[in-house]
Amino acid sequence: MKKRMSPPYRRLRLQQLSRSQSVFQAARPEMRPQHGWLRAIREALGMSVAQVAQRMDITRGRILEFEKAEADDRITLGSLRRVAEAMDCQLVYAIVPKSGTITELAEQRAREEASKRVLSVEHSMALENQAPGKIDQLIEDETKGILNRK
Repeated sequence: MKKRMSPPYRRLRLQQLSRSQSVFQAARPEMRPQHGWLRAIREALGMSVAQVAQRMDITRGRILEFEKAEADDRITLGSLRRVAEAMDCQLVYAIVPKSGTITELAEQRAREEASKRVLSVEHSMALENQAPGKIDQLIEDETKGILNRK
């Protein structure tokens, strides 16, 4: 059985994520360099493949493999972190919404679920000539309920 986070902890977690992700909002539209970050950073620092390889005690070929793997979205986070450290850098990553904030995304998902629920009930009641009306307010109320329950 899937255990859900209690509402107070979920709200706290959402607030924490919102704060920590705010620094990544400006970086979201930035494109990765054509040949990847590892190569771009290494070249910008004026480091040769051999210098990075020596710092990691591996072959030049392995560094080139890492750079290609990163450019092809095949590198592991561990490998990316180790190469970054060899260049006196630090790996920083995040998963952020494609648009807006994490709070806005959570609200959007809750609103979509609320709309499904309300419209389903509205349809059933309309078939029985008992449609309550005020759908927008019902959806908003259900959205708030979903956000407070999850």
